[in-house]
Amino acid sequence: MAITTKDIRNVVLLGHSGCGKTTFSETMLFESGAISRRGTIDNKSTVSDFTNIEQEKGNSIFSTLMHVKWRNCKINIIDTPGSDDFVGEVISSLKVADTAVMILNASNGVEVGSEIFWEYTQNYKTPTIIVVNQCDHDKSDFENTLSQAKERFGNKVLEVQYPLNQGADFNTIVDALRMTMYVFKEDGGKPEKVDIPESEMGRAQEMHNALVEAAAENDEGLMEKFFEEGSLTEEELAKGLTIALANQEIYPVFCCSSTNNMGSGRIMGFINDIAPSPADRAPADLKSGETLTCDASGDVNVFIYKTLSEPQVGMVSYFKVYSGTLKSGMDLENKSNDGMERINQMFVAEGKNRSQVEELIAGDIGVTVKLKNSHTNDTLGGKGKEVAIAPIEFPSPRIRAAVKPAGKNEMEKLMKALFQIAEEDPTLIVEQSATLKQTILHGQGQLHMDIIKYRIEKVNGISMEFEQPRIPYRETITKLANESYRHKKQSGGSGQFAEVHLRIEPYYVGMPDTTDLTVRSASEDELPWGGRMLFQWCIVGGSIDSKYINAIKKGIMQQMEEGPLTGSNCQNIRVSIYDGKMHSVDSNDMAFMIAASTAFKNAFVNSKPQLMEPIYDVEILCSDTVMGDVMGDLQGRRAIIQGMDAEGHYQKIKAKVPLAEMYQYSSSLRSLTQGRAKFTREFAEYAPVTPDIQQKVINSYKAQLEEV
Repeated sequence: MAITTKDIRNVVLLGHSGCGKTTFSETMLFESGAISRRGTIDNKSTVSDFTNIEQEKGNSIFSTLMHVKWRNCKINIIDTPGSDDFVGEVISSLKVADTAVMILNASNGVEVGSEIFWEYTQNYKTPTIIVVNQCDHDKSDFENTLSQAKERFGNKVLEVQYPLNQGADFNTIVDALRMTMYVFKEDGGKPEKVDIPESEMGRAQEMHNALVEAAAENDEGLMEKFFEEGSLTEEELAKGLTIALANQEIYPVFCCSSTNNMGSGRIMGFINDIAPSPADRAPADLKSGETLTCDASGDVNVFIYKTLSEPQVGMVSYFKVYSGTLKSGMDLENKSNDGMERINQMFVAEGKNRSQVEELIAGDIGVTVKLKNSHTNDTLGGKGKEVAIAPIEFPSPRIRAAVKPAGKNEMEKLMKALFQIAEEDPTLIVEQSATLKQTILHGQGQLHMDIIKYRIEKVNGISMEFEQPRIPYRETITKLANESYRHKKQSGGSGQFAEVHLRIEPYYVGMPDTTDLTVRSASEDELPWGGRMLFQWCIVGGSIDSKYINAIKKGIMQQMEEGPLTGSNCQNIRVSIYDGKMHSVDSNDMAFMIAASTAFKNAFVNSKPQLMEPIYDVEILCSDTVMGDVMGDLQGRRAIIQGMDAEGHYQKIKAKVPLAEMYQYSSSLRSLTQGRAKFTREFAEYAPVTPDIQQKVINSYKAQLEEV
């Protein structure tokens, strides 16, 4: 059967860890006939979670692409991790999905991971189906989970089903859309359809009417018929619900037990009948601000949403065809670097297994291998046609840690492995800081970092440890100081001679001009590390030749790169060169660089220097019950509370927190709140540290120098 764009359904499974996404995907594959036997997480035999690290940890870490044929549709399924430490895998999957299936644990209700991922479905305007899973659990509470979903996701949450006998004996589902009751055998599978008992008919009819009204509201013709006749045909109801779901006007709620294979077939039927195809979604946004319609007859445009390195294979690229029909052997241009890529082989994926295909049409998702220079967020298309899909916007890092190899000889291998992982995972940033003399990893959370360490050690065979990263302090001054320094060196032959008189003072944009010195020239530099330096040449009478200006400025800049207090960068200083001496034979650029650098260093120490530390704006969302603990912890971190406000059922705390106090905050917050809180951070400013902390940091720096 030929598949058209209208026959494709791209579904991403979302939910907090432990909600049953991987088991649900396994059941979908089994129900469709894609696999003949269901695997389990305990037996490490699921199609999803196929990597060694996932099987060892027992949790999803990477997104997994699968597909099934169901009735007249091809359903691409992307299973995603449940921890927001791996949110990059979730966001990239949402980018290419056309429907989200939010799976909730019937015994735990709406958990924090589900709420985080829900926000991303709203950002991407992704139609969403809610599935209350594990209705067979002893502590299953469908009504409470439904109530929480309505409270936290809004009044567009509409029941389609509910379990009649949840708990250990669960085997019956009342379906208000089809006004049918499904009764399952002990081993699940295809249910028996029976009439809804009279005792349940009132609730079922009320739910059905709500669904009919929701369907009618999205089409004027259906609304008129609904008012006239009070009902809709099955075809009309399906049409209206498709529009409502695509426009996020409804979030239908289903129930199931994926472990016992009860209810997943009905959900797949709803996806087949009601969920939007790629052609039903809004056109894709382009970098240019224009849009691209999903049309199989258009020019070929392919977006790479994920890359993964596999042993014996190399780089594997996961992509979505946004327009046109992609065929093997096509040459496409990378819109990020203008390089050409040949698509030699294409596959559809079933976890780690891949089947080769000759073409994929607009809206479909596939895999290719061994692209030369194409990565996540790249668009491939026709040569000379400037069509680039808007990139995935990954969240900023929330934690940082320094990496330390077991020995210096392993550093090169470690860096190669880290950059390889960073290429696969855009939420990981590897920074080689010359200032801090450390390699810093910036990630999403402690679990994220732990998994990176595991991969480095187990996959790459490189030992490494995490250590506390140094703080990128800044040094500045608070008062004016004059200083001079003569550099004189004579050791046979040409000597070195230079004398520099300078003034340094605190600088800010718009400060008054110098009045007691004659400024002959001035240059203001925005420093690479932030802040400014104003350099003024105030030499009158030629005591220093102007040809030495650049050498003097270079000497000062070298000293500012490694400040006198802690070796940190200096900033916001005005330097005026007002006198000096030179020698017709012995003066040269090197002599003036040394003289200027030393004069600046001596002046700095006498200008009441001030150490500045990076301050971050931190927002924490937590429940009322743990708010006091979170506030107490923040105050212990020298935080300045900026305000508190309610956001939904959360309390939002805004604070300014020194970076020096944020090390391992992710783990601390998780421990304080039992994982029911989340936070973001963003650099705000540099602020002065208190005298006691300044002295402590200086002493620590001196001790390090003595050790070296």
